[in-house]
Amino acid sequence: MNAPLAFSPEVAAARAAGQPVVALESTIITHGMPHPQNVATARQVEAAVRAAGAVPATIAVRRGRIHIGLTTEVLEELGQARDVLKLSRADLAYALATGRTGSTTVSATMIAAQLAGIEVFATGGIGGAHRGAETSFDISADLSELAGTRVSVVSAGAKAILDLPKTLE
Repeated sequence: MNAPLAFSPEVAAARAAGQPVVALESTIITHGMPHPQNVATARQVEAAVRAAGAVPATIAVRRGRIHIGLTTEVLEELGQARDVLKLSRADLAYALATGRTGSTTVSATMIAAQLAGIEVFATGGIGGAHRGAETSFDISADLSELAGTRVSVVSAGAKAILDLPKTLE
């Protein structure tokens, strides 16, 4: 896949200098919290990555391009945007091909991070088997992405709202 990547100036400079870069997902910005708490939380997470000595690269799709790292202006725009797609592996190509804007879930963030050469991704929790998965077959793409994408994921584990025994299975 020859995805159109757009690196923020901060991430581009870090890559050129050989500094560590940590990927972050953007779903919390568009689907997790209301504005302005969403933007404030994203900035706090980015600040924590900086405090640990790395450069944060929050990943989102904007107007059909994968953004690796968000400027202050783009982060604020995304935080107030409407009709933002929630992108998993299955939705990423659609958003790129149609010029849409979308926030990345764990699986889409892993794909974009690998394309950008970022080896570490930090997130609060990963997806798994949803309650009732034995009949709905609602299982997050995160699980198969963890098995097949060469990005290390640092996480607290599977989200508590899931069926944890089925997720472990």
